[in-house]
Amino acid sequence: MGPMNLTPYFFRAKAQFDKEDITMSTLVTRNRFPVLSRLATNHKGPISAAVHINDDEDKDEVIKELRDLYTGNPDMQQFVDLHLIIDTYDRQFNLWRNIAKLFARTDYIMMLDVDFHICTDLRKSIRSNPDIMDRLRDGRTALVVPAFEFEKQADGNDWKTFPTNKKDLVQLVDDGKIGMFHNNWFKGHGSTNYTRWYETDDDIYKVTKYDFSYEPYIIYKKDGSPWCDERFIGYGANKAACLYEIYLSGIEYWVLPNDFLIHQTHRYPEDARRKERQYNRKLYTNYREEVCLRYARKFYMSGEWETTKADNLKHECAKVHGFQRNFMTTTE
Repeated sequence: MGPMNLTPYFFRAKAQFDKEDITMSTLVTRNRFPVLSRLATNHKGPISAAVHINDDEDKDEVIKELRDLYTGNPDMQQFVDLHLIIDTYDRQFNLWRNIAKLFARTDYIMMLDVDFHICTDLRKSIRSNPDIMDRLRDGRTALVVPAFEFEKQADGNDWKTFPTNKKDLVQLVDDGKIGMFHNNWFKGHGSTNYTRWYETDDDIYKVTKYDFSYEPYIIYKKDGSPWCDERFIGYGANKAACLYEIYLSGIEYWVLPNDFLIHQTHRYPEDARRKERQYNRKLYTNYREEVCLRYARKFYMSGEWETTKADNLKHECAKVHGFQRNFMTTTE
Protein backbone atom coordinates (compact mmCIF):
# COMPACT_ATOMS: atom_id res chain seq x y z
CA MET A 1 0.00 0.00 0.00
CA GLY A 2 2.78 2.43 0.83
CA PRO A 3 4.94 3.69 3.70
CA MET A 4 3.60 4.09 7.20
CA ASN A 5 4.88 5.72 10.36
CA LEU A 6 4.92 3.02 13.06
CA THR A 7 5.82 3.76 16.67
CA PRO A 8 5.90 0.56 18.75
CA TYR A 9 5.09 1.15 22.41
CA PHE A 10 3.98 4.73 21.82
CA PHE A 11 2.70 4.11 25.33
CA ARG A 12 4.10 1.16 27.29
CA ALA A 13 2.19 -0.43 30.15
CA LYS A 14 3.72 -0.08 33.59
CA ALA A 15 2.95 -3.67 34.53
CA GLN A 16 5.45 -6.50 34.14
CA PHE A 17 3.49 -9.34 32.58
CA ASP A 18 3.88 -13.04 33.32
CA LYS A 19 5.06 -14.73 30.11
CA GLU A 20 2.30 -17.32 30.45
CA ASP A 21 -0.44 -14.73 30.67
CA ILE A 22 -2.81 -14.00 27.79
CA THR A 23 -2.60 -10.69 25.94
CA MET A 24 -5.68 -9.22 24.32
CA SER A 25 -4.36 -8.42 20.84
CA THR A 26 -6.59 -5.85 19.20
CA LEU A 27 -6.81 -2.96 16.75
CA VAL A 28 -8.34 0.43 17.37
CA THR A 29 -9.35 3.53 15.42
CA ARG A 30 -10.44 6.94 16.69
CA ASN A 31 -14.12 6.07 17.10
CA ARG A 32 -13.19 3.13 19.37
CA PHE A 33 -10.93 4.98 21.81
CA PRO A 34 -13.53 4.89 24.65
CA VAL A 35 -14.13 1.17 24.07
CA LEU A 36 -10.41 0.45 24.46
CA SER A 37 -10.38 2.36 27.73
CA ARG A 38 -13.36 0.33 28.92
CA LEU A 39 -11.63 -2.92 27.94
CA ALA A 40 -8.56 -1.96 29.99
CA THR A 41 -10.68 -1.28 33.06
CA ASN A 42 -12.82 -4.39 32.77
CA HIS A 43 -10.03 -6.78 31.77
CA LYS A 44 -7.19 -5.57 34.01
CA GLY A 45 -4.69 -7.70 32.14
CA PRO A 46 -2.20 -7.34 29.29
CA ILE A 47 -3.44 -5.62 26.14
CA SER A 48 -1.49 -5.01 22.93
CA ALA A 49 -3.36 -2.44 20.84
CA ALA A 50 -2.47 -1.34 17.32
CA VAL A 51 -3.94 2.16 17.00
CA HIS A 52 -4.40 3.64 13.54
CA ILE A 53 -4.61 7.39 12.95
CA ASN A 54 -5.10 8.93 9.53
CA ASP A 55 -2.28 11.19 8.33
CA ASP A 56 -4.47 14.23 7.65
CA GLU A 57 -5.27 17.64 9.06
CA ASP A 58 -6.88 16.10 12.15
CA LYS A 59 -3.86 13.99 13.07
CA ASP A 60 -2.53 16.18 15.88
CA GLU A 61 -5.97 16.54 17.42
CA VAL A 62 -6.51 12.76 17.39
CA ILE A 63 -3.09 12.11 18.95
CA LYS A 64 -4.00 14.55 21.72
CA GLU A 65 -7.27 12.67 22.27
CA LEU A 66 -5.27 9.46 22.54
CA ARG A 67 -2.84 10.98 25.04
CA ASP A 68 -5.70 12.31 27.14
CA LEU A 69 -7.40 8.91 27.06
CA TYR A 70 -4.26 7.09 28.15
CA THR A 71 -3.18 9.49 30.87
CA GLY A 72 -6.74 9.80 32.15
CA ASN A 73 -7.24 6.10 32.89
CA PRO A 74 -4.86 4.40 35.37
CA ASP A 75 -5.86 0.98 33.95
CA MET A 76 -4.73 2.05 30.50
CA GLN A 77 -1.38 3.11 31.95
CA GLN A 78 -1.03 -0.13 33.87
CA PHE A 79 -2.08 -2.70 31.27
CA VAL A 80 -2.06 -1.34 27.71
CA ASP A 81 0.88 -1.38 25.29
CA LEU A 82 -0.15 0.99 22.53
CA HIS A 83 1.48 0.87 19.09
CA LEU A 84 0.79 3.90 16.92
CA ILE A 85 0.33 3.64 13.15
CA ILE A 86 0.04 6.84 11.12
CA ASP A 87 -0.62 6.68 7.37
CA THR A 88 -3.27 7.46 4.77
CA TYR A 89 -4.58 3.91 4.36
CA ASP A 90 -7.79 2.93 6.16
CA ARG A 91 -8.81 -0.56 7.18
CA GLN A 92 -5.57 -2.51 6.79
CA PHE A 93 -6.96 -4.83 9.42
CA ASN A 94 -4.57 -7.75 8.97
CA LEU A 95 -1.52 -5.50 9.02
CA TRP A 96 -2.78 -3.98 12.26
CA ARG A 97 -3.46 -7.44 13.71
CA ASN A 98 0.11 -8.46 12.92
CA ILE A 99 1.50 -5.37 14.64
CA ALA A 100 -0.53 -6.01 17.79
CA LYS A 101 0.62 -9.64 17.79
CA LEU A 102 4.27 -8.83 17.08
CA PHE A 103 4.63 -6.54 20.07
CA ALA A 104 2.57 -8.58 22.55
CA ARG A 105 4.72 -9.36 25.59
CA THR A 106 3.23 -12.73 26.62
CA ASP A 107 3.44 -16.22 25.14
CA TYR A 108 -0.28 -16.37 24.34
CA ILE A 109 -2.60 -13.90 22.68
CA MET A 110 -6.29 -13.55 22.04
CA MET A 111 -7.25 -12.18 18.64
CA LEU A 112 -10.00 -9.87 19.84
CA ASP A 113 -12.14 -7.20 18.21
CA VAL A 114 -12.24 -4.33 20.67
CA ASP A 115 -16.04 -4.04 20.39
CA PHE A 116 -16.51 -7.30 22.29
CA HIS A 117 -17.04 -7.34 26.03
CA ILE A 118 -15.27 -10.16 27.89
CA CYS A 119 -18.02 -11.36 30.20
CA THR A 120 -16.13 -13.97 32.21
CA ASP A 121 -12.72 -14.32 33.82
CA LEU A 122 -11.37 -16.41 30.96
CA ARG A 123 -7.74 -15.88 31.95
CA LYS A 124 -8.45 -17.49 35.33
CA SER A 125 -10.39 -20.41 33.87
CA ILE A 126 -7.60 -21.12 31.38
CA ARG A 127 -4.55 -20.58 33.56
CA SER A 128 -5.98 -22.64 36.43
CA ASN A 129 -6.54 -25.64 34.14
CA PRO A 130 -3.30 -27.66 33.70
CA ASP A 131 -4.59 -29.62 30.71
CA ILE A 132 -5.58 -26.51 28.79
CA MET A 133 -2.29 -24.79 29.60
CA ASP A 134 -0.37 -27.83 28.34
CA ARG A 135 -2.31 -27.62 25.10
CA LEU A 136 -1.40 -23.96 24.68
CA ARG A 137 2.25 -24.61 25.44
CA ASP A 138 2.35 -27.33 22.79
CA GLY A 139 1.22 -24.80 20.17
CA ARG A 140 -1.21 -27.14 18.41
CA THR A 141 -4.38 -25.81 20.09
CA ALA A 142 -6.31 -22.57 19.70
CA LEU A 143 -9.11 -21.96 22.19
CA VAL A 144 -12.39 -20.62 20.82
CA VAL A 145 -14.37 -18.18 22.98
CA PRO A 146 -18.01 -18.24 21.79
CA ALA A 147 -19.35 -14.85 20.69
CA PHE A 148 -22.90 -13.58 21.18
CA GLU A 149 -25.06 -10.66 20.10
CA PHE A 150 -28.36 -9.30 21.38
CA GLU A 151 -31.35 -9.66 19.07
CA LYS A 152 -32.36 -6.06 19.79
CA GLN A 153 -29.42 -3.78 19.07
CA ALA A 154 -30.43 -1.43 21.88
CA ASP A 155 -29.86 -4.22 24.42
CA GLY A 156 -26.19 -4.32 23.44
CA ASN A 157 -25.46 -0.70 24.33
CA ASP A 158 -24.72 -1.07 28.05
CA TRP A 159 -22.13 -3.69 29.00
CA LYS A 160 -23.09 -3.35 32.66
CA THR A 161 -26.33 -5.22 31.90
CA PHE A 162 -24.58 -8.16 30.20
CA PRO A 163 -24.67 -11.61 31.84
CA THR A 164 -21.49 -12.68 33.61
CA ASN A 165 -22.07 -16.45 33.81
CA LYS A 166 -23.21 -19.17 31.45
CA LYS A 167 -26.45 -19.92 33.32
CA ASP A 168 -27.73 -16.36 32.92
CA LEU A 169 -26.59 -16.24 29.31
CA VAL A 170 -28.40 -19.47 28.40
CA GLN A 171 -31.55 -18.11 30.03
CA LEU A 172 -31.37 -15.10 27.69
CA VAL A 173 -30.89 -17.48 24.78
CA ASP A 174 -33.97 -19.44 25.84
CA ASP A 175 -35.90 -16.18 26.11
CA GLY A 176 -34.93 -15.29 22.53
CA LYS A 177 -33.05 -12.16 23.59
CA ILE A 178 -29.53 -13.15 22.56
CA GLY A 179 -27.88 -15.60 20.19
CA MET A 180 -24.83 -16.43 18.11
CA PHE A 181 -22.96 -13.39 16.84
CA HIS A 182 -24.11 -12.49 13.30
CA ASN A 183 -26.62 -15.33 13.28
CA ASN A 184 -27.78 -14.21 9.82
CA TRP A 185 -24.38 -15.40 8.53
CA PHE A 186 -24.19 -18.92 9.99
CA LYS A 187 -20.88 -19.71 8.33
CA GLY A 188 -19.16 -17.02 10.36
CA HIS A 189 -19.56 -18.72 13.74
CA GLY A 190 -21.62 -21.86 13.17
CA SER A 191 -18.61 -24.18 13.39
CA THR A 192 -18.45 -23.40 17.12
CA ASN A 193 -21.60 -25.57 17.45
CA TYR A 194 -23.64 -23.45 19.82
CA THR A 195 -26.18 -26.20 20.43
CA ARG A 196 -23.44 -28.37 21.88
CA TRP A 197 -22.05 -25.42 23.86
CA TYR A 198 -25.38 -24.84 25.57
CA GLU A 199 -25.46 -28.48 26.68
CA THR A 200 -21.83 -29.03 27.66
CA ASP A 201 -20.63 -28.62 31.23
CA ASP A 202 -16.93 -28.28 31.93
CA ASP A 203 -15.13 -30.02 29.07
CA ILE A 204 -13.63 -28.31 26.05
CA TYR A 205 -14.65 -29.83 22.72
CA LYS A 206 -13.10 -29.88 19.28
CA VAL A 207 -14.36 -27.98 16.23
CA THR A 208 -15.05 -30.77 13.75
CA LYS A 209 -17.13 -29.09 11.03
CA TYR A 210 -14.88 -26.30 9.83
CA ASP A 211 -16.01 -23.75 7.27
CA PHE A 212 -13.60 -21.49 5.41
CA SER A 213 -15.75 -18.49 6.41
CA TYR A 214 -15.35 -19.31 10.12
CA GLU A 215 -14.30 -16.27 12.20
CA PRO A 216 -14.06 -17.28 15.87
CA TYR A 217 -12.23 -15.34 18.55
CA ILE A 218 -9.28 -17.49 19.53
CA ILE A 219 -6.53 -17.73 22.14
CA TYR A 220 -3.33 -19.32 20.89
CA LYS A 221 0.44 -19.42 21.16
CA LYS A 222 2.15 -16.42 19.64
CA ASP A 223 5.41 -18.05 18.57
CA GLY A 224 5.25 -20.49 15.67
CA SER A 225 1.75 -19.52 14.54
CA PRO A 226 1.06 -17.96 11.11
CA TRP A 227 0.71 -14.25 10.54
CA CYS A 228 -2.34 -12.66 8.92
CA ASP A 229 -2.02 -12.12 5.17
CA GLU A 230 -1.76 -8.37 4.59
CA ARG A 231 -3.08 -8.42 1.05
CA PHE A 232 -6.59 -8.30 2.48
CA ILE A 233 -7.52 -4.63 2.74
CA GLY A 234 -10.89 -3.52 4.08
CA TYR A 235 -13.94 -5.46 5.13
CA GLY A 236 -14.66 -9.03 4.18
CA ALA A 237 -12.63 -12.24 4.51
CA ASN A 238 -9.62 -10.60 6.21
CA LYS A 239 -10.06 -12.36 9.54
CA ALA A 240 -11.43 -15.54 7.95
CA ALA A 241 -8.28 -15.79 5.83
CA CYS A 242 -6.09 -15.32 8.89
CA LEU A 243 -7.94 -18.04 10.83
CA TYR A 244 -7.99 -20.34 7.80
CA GLU A 245 -4.21 -20.31 7.54
CA ILE A 246 -3.84 -20.88 11.29
CA TYR A 247 -6.13 -23.90 10.96
CA LEU A 248 -4.35 -25.29 7.91
CA SER A 249 -0.99 -24.96 9.65
CA GLY A 250 -2.05 -27.81 11.93
CA ILE A 251 -3.55 -25.91 14.85
CA GLU A 252 -6.77 -27.45 16.15
CA TYR A 253 -9.67 -25.34 17.41
CA TRP A 254 -11.18 -26.30 20.78
CA VAL A 255 -14.16 -24.49 22.32
CA LEU A 256 -14.09 -23.25 25.91
CA PRO A 257 -17.19 -24.54 27.74
CA ASN A 258 -18.06 -21.65 30.09
CA ASP A 259 -16.47 -18.46 28.82
CA PHE A 260 -18.06 -16.09 26.30
CA LEU A 261 -18.03 -12.67 24.68
CA ILE A 262 -20.88 -10.29 23.84
CA HIS A 263 -20.81 -7.73 21.07
CA GLN A 264 -21.31 -4.11 22.08
CA THR A 265 -23.61 -2.44 19.58
CA HIS A 266 -22.22 0.04 17.09
CA ARG A 267 -23.00 1.14 13.54
CA TYR A 268 -21.25 -0.27 10.47
CA PRO A 269 -20.29 1.70 7.33
CA GLU A 270 -22.33 -0.50 5.00
CA ASP A 271 -21.36 1.16 1.70
CA ALA A 272 -17.66 0.58 2.30
CA ARG A 273 -18.27 -2.95 3.57
CA ARG A 274 -20.23 -3.94 0.46
CA LYS A 275 -17.61 -2.75 -2.04
CA GLU A 276 -14.66 -4.15 -0.13
CA ARG A 277 -16.32 -7.51 0.38
CA GLN A 278 -16.69 -7.95 -3.37
CA TYR A 279 -12.96 -7.50 -3.87
CA ASN A 280 -11.92 -9.63 -0.92
CA ARG A 281 -14.27 -12.45 -1.88
CA LYS A 282 -12.36 -12.91 -5.14
CA LEU A 283 -9.03 -12.59 -3.39
CA TYR A 284 -10.01 -15.19 -0.79
CA THR A 285 -10.94 -17.74 -3.45
CA ASN A 286 -7.44 -17.52 -4.95
CA TYR A 287 -5.82 -17.31 -1.53
CA ARG A 288 -7.37 -20.58 -0.36
CA GLU A 289 -5.82 -22.44 -3.28
CA GLU A 290 -2.48 -20.73 -2.71
CA VAL A 291 -2.27 -21.44 1.02
CA CYS A 292 -3.39 -25.04 0.53
CA LEU A 293 -0.58 -25.65 -1.93
CA ARG A 294 1.96 -23.80 0.19
CA TYR A 295 1.29 -25.80 3.35
CA ALA A 296 0.82 -29.09 1.51
CA ARG A 297 4.23 -28.70 -0.06
CA LYS A 298 5.71 -27.67 3.30
CA PHE A 299 4.30 -30.75 5.03
CA TYR A 300 5.39 -33.00 2.20
CA MET A 301 8.96 -31.69 2.16
CA SER A 302 9.29 -31.81 5.97
CA GLY A 303 7.97 -35.36 6.22
CA GLU A 304 4.82 -34.26 8.07
CA TRP A 305 2.33 -35.14 5.32
CA GLU A 306 1.43 -38.45 6.96
CA THR A 307 1.16 -36.97 10.47
CA THR A 308 -1.87 -35.57 12.26
CA LYS A 309 -0.49 -32.07 11.69
CA ALA A 310 -1.65 -32.31 8.05
CA ASP A 311 -5.17 -33.56 8.87
CA ASN A 312 -6.83 -30.13 8.85
CA LEU A 313 -5.25 -29.31 5.52
CA LYS A 314 -6.21 -32.61 3.90
CA HIS A 315 -9.82 -32.23 4.93
CA GLU A 316 -10.24 -28.57 4.03
CA CYS A 317 -8.15 -28.41 0.88
CA ALA A 318 -10.02 -31.35 -0.63
CA LYS A 319 -12.86 -28.82 -1.00
CA VAL A 320 -10.68 -26.54 -3.16
CA HIS A 321 -11.19 -27.16 -6.88
CA GLY A 322 -8.09 -28.59 -8.53
CA PHE A 323 -6.05 -28.84 -5.32
CA GLN A 324 -5.24 -32.55 -5.58
CA ARG A 325 -4.14 -32.26 -9.20
CA ASN A 326 -2.02 -29.19 -8.59
CA PHE A 327 -0.46 -30.68 -5.46
CA MET A 328 0.57 -33.82 -7.28
CA THR A 329 2.12 -31.69 -10.01
CA THR A 330 4.25 -29.72 -7.55
CA THR A 331 5.56 -32.83 -5.77
CA GLU A 332 6.48 -34.93 -8.81
